[in-house]
Amino acid sequence: MILAAGYGTRLRPLTDECPKPLVPVGDRPLLAHVAAGLLRNGIDELIVNAHHLQDNFASDLDKIRAKVHVLHEVEIRGTAGGIAGARGLVGELPLIVVNGDILCEPPVDRARASAGEGLTLVVERRAQGSGTVGLGEGGRVVRLRGKIFGTEVAGADYVGVAALGRRCLESLPAQGCLVGDWAIPTLAAGGQVETLELAGAWLDVGSLEAYQRANLLWLEEQERPTRGWFDFEGVSGARVGNSWMGAGARVAPRVSLERSVVGPGAVVEGSGPIVRSVLWPGAQVSGPLTDVIVTSTGRIVPCR
Repeated sequence: MILAAGYGTRLRPLTDECPKPLVPVGDRPLLAHVAAGLLRNGIDELIVNAHHLQDNFASDLDKIRAKVHVLHEVEIRGTAGGIAGARGLVGELPLIVVNGDILCEPPVDRARASAGEGLTLVVERRAQGSGTVGLGEGGRVVRLRGKIFGTEVAGADYVGVAALGRRCLESLPAQGCLVGDWAIPTLAAGGQVETLELAGAWLDVGSLEAYQRANLLWLEEQERPTRGWFDFEGVSGARVGNSWMGAGARVAPRVSLERSVVGPGAVVEGSGPIVRSVLWPGAQVSGPLTDVIVTSTGRIVPCR
C-alpha cells in the first residue's frame, strides 16, 4: 500500500496544484517511481489511498505498471485510518506500506521474512540519542516521538516503509496515525514494535529542495544508474546535454539548459541559461532561471 492521501503541506505551493505523490520527477509522477520500486521487489498489486485533489490520480494511473486499487477518502483518515480502510483489499500478509513521497529500494523480501504479527518499521541506523527512533537490544523500538520505553543502544530514522502483520492490521483505529495512535499506545502498554535496517540510501521528497534533488538525481541516474530508485522503462522525451526535454517542449534559440528538466509541452522564451530547474508539463516561462520550479500554471517557485 502506498500512502498518498496527505495534503503535502511541506511542498506547498506545488501541492496547491498537484497532490504530492503526483509531482513530476523526470518524465513521470513520483508515485510511478515509488510503485516501480515495489514492482522490482516482487509486488504486482498496489493499494493507493487518495484525498487531496484525488481526481488527479485517474489520469496518472496509466503510468504505473501494476494493478492499482485507488481508495478515495471522503475525509482524510490519517495513516492508520487509511490503512484500516484498505483491509478488505489486503491479501497476503505482512502488508508492506510505503509513504508516497519516499524514494528508496524497499526491502520487501527481508520485511516479509522478518515481520511478525505486529508492526515492523524500516529504519536507517544513527548514533545513540539521535534520529526519530531509539533502538534497544535486538533492534526493538524504545524511543518514539520523544517518549521513552526502554534502554537505548542506538538511534535511527524511520524511512517511511513499514510491514504490518495481522494483529497490527486488525487493531488499527478507523482514524488516526500509525505511529501516534498505534505504535506509541502499543509500546506504552508493554508491547513491542520491531525494526528492520534499510540497506542503502533513501530520500524523503518532502521539501522543495528535496524535490529539486530528486529531479537532479533522475537526470544523473539515466547515465550512471547506481541507486535503483527510478523507473526508466519507456522513458519519453530526449536528453539535451545534461538536461532532458519532454515531447513537444520548445526552448528558444538563445536559451541554454544546464541540469534541468523541461516537461512535455513546456515553452521557454527569452534568453540566458535555465539552471538546475524543473519545468512542469505545459509550463510557459522566460529565461534566465536558476534553482526554481515552474508549475503548469506558470507559478515560479524557488527551490531554496
